[in-house]
Parts: sequence; structure tokens; C-alpha cells
Amino acid sequence: MNVAEFVPIVFAASFAAGFLGSLTGLGGGVIVTPVLTLFLGVDLRYAIGASLISVIATSSGAAAAYVRDGYSNIRIGMFLEIATTIGALCGAFLGTHVPVSALSIVFGLILLQAAWQSMREHQGTHAALLPDPLGNRLRLNGSYSDNGVEQSYEVRRVKLGFGLMFGAGTISGLLGIGSGSLKVIALDQAMQVPFKVSTATSNFMIGVTAAASASVYLSRGYVNPGIAMPVLLGVLAGSMLGAKFLAHLPVILLRRVFAGVVGVIAIQMIAAGFGAKL
Repeated sequence: MNVAEFVPIVFAASFAAGFLGSLTGLGGGVIVTPVLTLFLGVDLRYAIGASLISVIATSSGAAAAYVRDGYSNIRIGMFLEIATTIGALCGAFLGTHVPVSALSIVFGLILLQAAWQSMREHQGTHAALLPDPLGNRLRLNGSYSDNGVEQSYEVRRVKLGFGLMFGAGTISGLLGIGSGSLKVIALDQAMQVPFKVSTATSNFMIGVTAAASASVYLSRGYVNPGIAMPVLLGVLAGSMLGAKFLAHLPVILLRRVFAGVVGVIAIQMIAAGFGAKL
């Protein structure tokens, strides 16, 4: 495949990844990296390097719109980034030393988790828990507009969310996927932040996490501009378009399609890690 064929294919795949990643809060890396490795034959570490750059683009494109519309909780995002950044640096260091076959298997398992998380329909009610006093002291509570109605919320289990964010950061640095699925779990399920706020805040956070781990891959020569540039442009365009649709589209169908695609790719990645092809 020559450059004239390679670049449009990568751009199109990255555009779709950015669009779906923006709507679900999972980040575009869960599609970009497998497409580059499985279908275009790119080495996994170079694919991870390009994916991390794309994750930064996803955050830059979608998060700017979410902040403007009042969905992202900046204080929660900046507080939890302490954990994810430290985790990302640890994961990036491990990622440059772990064998590619092992990375492929771990990546596939994470993709299966992301597919399951994406397919689950969000339940609007949570088990009753008292607001976390730590959240009050850090002023993490907030509000957002839901169909023109202002909705207030209070955060729960701040320490649990902080711990989950460290794990999300480690996986992001190790696999270059932004680990938006774990961020959404931590925000939505553990801290009981409303789902739209969780998705928007996850998109806001993944760029900072990816920037920390991308620096390690860049220093080791795993960021190829010829791969990273079309990935970045495609994901950025897709994420900006997806951000415009979040407030208006029912995302259940998109989430299920996303889960199906990611599930198939996950199985292929695991098989490739064991030396088999499907």
C-alpha cells in the first residue's frame, strides 16, 4: 500500500473513531490502534504512539465544546488528573518494555471491557449514598443543563474514584487508548456523577493523561509523523462533530454499534497476541 492509499484510509478510520469516542466518552484510541495494527500492518508500539496523539486531539476537539456548553466539571477533572497522570507515566514506562504479543492480549481484554461498558444502558437512578464531605471541601459538586432544565448533583466516594483513575491512567499509558471506559465507570458508577457530565469530563481528562504518556513514547521514537498526522486530523474532526450531537442524539444505538465493532476487534487482537488469525 502506497502513501496515497494509506493516508485516506487512516483518516477515515480515525474520523469514525473520533466521532464514536466523543459520543461515548471512551476515546477514539480503542478503534484507531486495532485498525492500524490489524488491518494496516503498523507495529503496535507505533500505533500506540499515534493513538496517544489522537487521544490528545479527541480531548482538544470534544472537550472544548463540552466546557463551553457546561457539561464538563473542570474541578473534578483537574483533581482526578493527579491520579491519571501518575498512572499514565507508569503505564508508558511499562509499555516500552512489555512484549508486543502480551500488549496485544491485554489490549484485547481491555477492549472487551470497553465493549461491555459501552453496551450497558445507563440507569438514571443510583443506590442512595450520602454526599462525600471531601467532595464538598474540594467543591467538586456542580450542575448542568438537561433539555433546558438546570440539574444539580453532588459527588460520592471521591477516594474510590481517585483510585480508579490511577488504574485508568496506567492502562492509558500502557495501551495508548485514553482509558475513557474506566474514567466513565469511575465518574458515573463510583462517584455517581450524571452520565452526560461523566462523558464530557472523561473527554476533558483523556487529553492530559495521553499527553503525559505520549512524552515517553516520543522520547523512545515511537511517534511517526506520517502515521500520527492523518490519525490526529481524522480524530479531531470526528470528535468535534460528535460533540455537537451529544446533547441531541439518543446514543443507545450508537453505543451498541460501537460495542459490537470493538468486541470483534478485541477478539482479533487477543487471537493475534496468541499468534492466530481469524
